[in-house]
Amino acid sequence: MSRYQQLLDFPQRLVVAREIVQAKLKNSRVILQRQQRRRGTETIAFAIQSLAYLIGKAGDAETLERLMGYEGAGAATYFSAFAECLEKAEFVFLARSRRPPGNPVNAMLSFGYQVLWNHLLALIELQGLDPYQACLHQGTERHAALASDLIEEFRAAIVDSLVLYLVNRGVVNADEDFFYRDGGCFLNDSGRKKYIKAFLLRMEEEIQTGSEEKQPRWDLLTQQVKAFKLFVYNPVVGYKPYQIR
Repeated sequence: MSRYQQLLDFPQRLVVAREIVQAKLKNSRVILQRQQRRRGTETIAFAIQSLAYLIGKAGDAETLERLMGYEGAGAATYFSAFAECLEKAEFVFLARSRRPPGNPVNAMLSFGYQVLWNHLLALIELQGLDPYQACLHQGTERHAALASDLIEEFRAAIVDSLVLYLVNRGVVNADEDFFYRDGGCFLNDSGRKKYIKAFLLRMEEEIQTGSEEKQPRWDLLTQQVKAFKLFVYNPVVGYKPYQIR
């Protein structure tokens, strides 16, 4: 399988990389559109408009560097509006911070992305794919780039939407479910239990995808890894990332 992945040429990889970035930005935009219908702010409206522009630019990107630039600009735009989607004043969120996460919202985002990334990596290995051969991200001996590629389409749909639910429904408590260490903020034992319980319930929910029967969100991940494997064997079929309906 690794040999087939290595045989993919740059144009084939670029087409899939564009699809991945566009799907990520489209899914981010859908999350904001849902929130805009509920609360309607100028910041969210501007972010929705900006993401539409960046989705178009990503579709025309001729290099991975430029494509990553549009992806980064889209993420910054999206997270600038994400704060306005949070209804609890104690959950302050100014921007995305990763290493370490700087506040409870970032702590939940980072934790959720890591759980999702680890699961995708396991599925990639189960399907016999080489985790270090990807289209958008560059693999190294320590970075399984394919998991980083395939998580992009699921970030907003699974993790970001879950964080909004946990905060806005009062499931997590900013004072009781987190701890601070080495300049970072992390979920403590009670916070992790609440997060994982809600995450598992969310992943077991059955959703409608296309004209097919309903399926749990877990199956979406397997479906997309298998779709990428099919693309590797037969690049002509391309790869279509998951998009929120």
